[in-house]
Amino acid sequence: MHLLDSTFGGETPSWFLIGKNIEDMSMDLGPDTATVKNILDETDVNDNGYEPSLSVETYYANTEDAIYEKIKSIALDRLVGDDCKSKYLEVLIDKTEGPYDAWMEDCIVKPQSYGGPQGGVNIPFNIQPCGNRIKGTVTIANKVVTFTPLAKG
Repeated sequence: MHLLDSTFGGETPSWFLIGKNIEDMSMDLGPDTATVKNILDETDVNDNGYEPSLSVETYYANTEDAIYEKIKSIALDRLVGDDCKSKYLEVLIDKTEGPYDAWMEDCIVKPQSYGGPQGGVNIPFNIQPCGNRIKGTVTIANKVVTFTPLAKG
């Protein structure tokens, strides 16, 4: 599950489930490695980590969605920086009941375009995780998602 905090910086996150009208969506980890071969014909691999991003290719503008007003404002008011920040929650559903493993992270949300054919407006956007990743668990009760950070030990 991929969720976005619809409060965009509010004190208590309100999680919006991303996925309606989307048939396929994956986190691109963007592994950053460089291979260098020296004059001795030795190979060295530098592992610089990851630059992950999530592309939400289909987001039909729905005025009833909790994220709609902010996504619209970021796109049409050309917001930048802190005005585009939120939190992102990844939940791994790999068992029949919770709590489920989850990771919450700060992110930047950037619409890529807006428009489309007659009958609706599509505002595809990217979620760029940008640090403060916290591992925890998620419980889901009556469609309400609750994230609990793991105790640091």
